[in-house]
Amino acid sequence: MLTKRIIPCLDIKDGKTVKGINFINLKDAGDPVELGIKYAELGADELVFLDITATVEKRKTLVELVKRIAQNINIPFTVGGGINDVDAVDALLNSGADKITVNSSAVNNPFLIDELANRFGSQCVVLSIDTKLIGNIHKIFTNGGRTETNKELVAWATEAVNRGVGEILLTSMDHDGTKDGFAIEITKKLSEMLPVPVVASGGAGNMEHFVDVFRKGKADAALAASIFHFGEIGIPELKKYLRNNNIQVRL
Repeated sequence: MLTKRIIPCLDIKDGKTVKGINFINLKDAGDPVELGIKYAELGADELVFLDITATVEKRKTLVELVKRIAQNINIPFTVGGGINDVDAVDALLNSGADKITVNSSAVNNPFLIDELANRFGSQCVVLSIDTKLIGNIHKIFTNGGRTETNKELVAWATEAVNRGVGEILLTSMDHDGTKDGFAIEITKKLSEMLPVPVVASGGAGNMEHFVDVFRKGKADAALAASIFHFGEIGIPELKKYLRNNNIQVRL
């Protein structure tokens, strides 16, 4: 049985780690490289770094940050934000990133997924999905959760996997930062129907929430931010708790 992964997420703005609730009201949470080193030492399985306000002009900053991260940590990490072409991915992977994640650029140009998967392999192409329930439809949002699209969650995730995405990072905007638990139903739906790993994101507030998303939501990995950044849950304690609940994790 594959072990379940615990992944701290570091949202980057202007070179600093920030965290908000429902994608707004951002607070400074510290230096991303220092946090990355700490999480690696504490037993995180992977890290995700997202430049949440990335623009083309800021990409050089992201590349330099990736180089610093790669020099200081020894676990896999994924980088996203403002990635919209092969050259950007090439630069990030050459700087030390293990995987990249695309969101808005893939929604705007789905053929980008084919291009990246063909060039770099599906194993390093992650699709980040920001979704929110509008009426009774889980709509896809872009631009850091600011722009509603006409795409529906299941259809878009299925299309992306068919195009070559190797992993889905699923963030429920309705749950993000609330600490009320992950979006179990949609996580389970995608996990059961897709042939690629699904990483659940948004809503972690206590250790039981992780048990739920692994057991009920069938997630392959769980991602969280503020509970780790502000010391509310320790990664070693979380992993012991999961192991005690018969969920296989790397200790």
